[in-house]
Formats: sequence, C-alpha cells, structure tokens
Amino acid sequence: MNTALTTHNLPIPSALGSLDAYISAVNRVPVLTVEEEQSLARSFREEENLDAAKHLVMSHLRFVVHVARGYQGYGLGMGDLIQEGNIGLMKAVKRFDPDQGVRLVSFAVHWVKAEMHEFILRNWRIVKVATTKAQRKLFFNLRKSKKRLGWMNDAEVSAVAADLKVSKREVLEMESRLSGRDIGFDAPADQDDDHAPPAPIAYLVDRNDDPALAYERNDSEENQLELLRDGLADLDQRSRDILKRRFLGEPKATLQELADEYGVSAERIRQLEANALKKMRTLFAA
Repeated sequence: MNTALTTHNLPIPSALGSLDAYISAVNRVPVLTVEEEQSLARSFREEENLDAAKHLVMSHLRFVVHVARGYQGYGLGMGDLIQEGNIGLMKAVKRFDPDQGVRLVSFAVHWVKAEMHEFILRNWRIVKVATTKAQRKLFFNLRKSKKRLGWMNDAEVSAVAADLKVSKREVLEMESRLSGRDIGFDAPADQDDDHAPPAPIAYLVDRNDDPALAYERNDSEENQLELLRDGLADLDQRSRDILKRRFLGEPKATLQELADEYGVSAERIRQLEANALKKMRTLFAA
C-alpha cells in the first residue's frame, strides 16, 4: 500500500502562526457521517486513494486535540503533543478496516495515545528543577552555599534563605529536589516488589470513556458554543448586553438594575430578554 501520507500534508500549529489558529482551523473541518467514513476508508484500502486517507485524517484532527488536552499536566508543549498524536492518527488510518463495525475514532484512540505516551516517555521527568527565575537562582547557588554534604540544619537553611532572599520553604524544597534522582518512567516488566511505589506511567490520564462518544460530545459542545457566539452577534447591542448580564455575567444583573440603567421599565427589559431568547432558541433548533 502506498504510504506517502505524511505530516507534511497536514496543517501544523507553527505553519498557521499559533496553536489557537490551528485548533480553530481543525474545528472547522466537518465531522464525517458513518457512510462517508466507510466510503473513504474503502477507497483508501482498496484503491490506495491518498486523497481519501487525507480526508479521513483531516476530519479527525480535532479528536487528536481533544486527547492532547488530557496530557497537558506533564510540562510538555500542547503543539508537540498534537503533532505526535497526528502521527498516531495516520498510522490508525493506514490500518483501519471499515468492515470491523467500529468508528475510526474508536480505533484510532489507541494509536494516538500510544504516540503521545512515547513522546512523554522520551521527554518527561518526575522532578522538575528550577522552573522559575527565583528557583534558578536558588538552584545555582544552593550547592556552594551548603556547608556539608548531608541535609542542612535549620541554621544553615535560614542563612541560605537570607543570603538568597528566598523563603526557608523554598530552600528546603530545592534541597529535596537536588537530593533526589530521576526514576524510570515505567517500571521494569519483571518488577515484583509489592511495596515499590507505582511508576509514573501509572498516573497517565485514562478517562476510561468511549472515545467515539467523547468525541461526539466534545464536538457537540464546540458547535453549541459557536452557535451561541453567532446568535449573540446577530442581536442588537442592547439585547446582547441584557442576555450577557442576565445569564453570563457574575453577579447576574436583575431586571430592575437593567431597567434603571436603560431608563425603561423592568417589564420592557423582560420583553427584550424574552424576544432575544426566542431568537436564540430558533437558531439552536435549526
């Protein structure tokens, strides 16, 4: 089978100028129906149609973004996670069999997560040292400030804190970090120590949710937000302000507060609110 489909064929955050622009672009790609997905998958599988494969990949890029958001707590760039996930998505498209009775998103989630996990394994460390300017200063000065190789006593901690103009807590935390060591991200396969702490890989997020349902739910929420933005934009400024302050603001404005501000009765504000809500409901029901 032709394997010419590569990441060079796909949009990437750097090419679009920002991660937000990339996410906005992939969210505008229409979601495929079951029939469209199966037709494209068969065209690629039976005819080596790369355009069909690219269409399959493009329509699922938003799903990769959805998965990547679950791994943002490891100190790695969201754009990097997305690009690694895109590689997994393309591998899944190559291997996807439309006759197995599952949606591509359910099949692809394992490949997408596998690439992201591999990226995290290569780049993540359990201990992050000197991540702020103050911590970097403390990191580079702490060793030469210590009087002995062992743990510092309270007087030494106080002296270092005063000298470097940081708190005693920060000194103790950095000393603990410097005294630690990196540990294996995943435990050896033959590890049988029941008392050993779990390897960091055990903490990778797995929401244990059906990926197809999660994908559809996430897409539905994004569509609802887009409709809300469009609906508010179509209202006149006063009606838009009334809805925002009555339902989206904190604290929420009362009818009388808005009536006093606009110089009309509270009943008139209620009528304007009702008319605006009616227009919004029509938009959502379309």
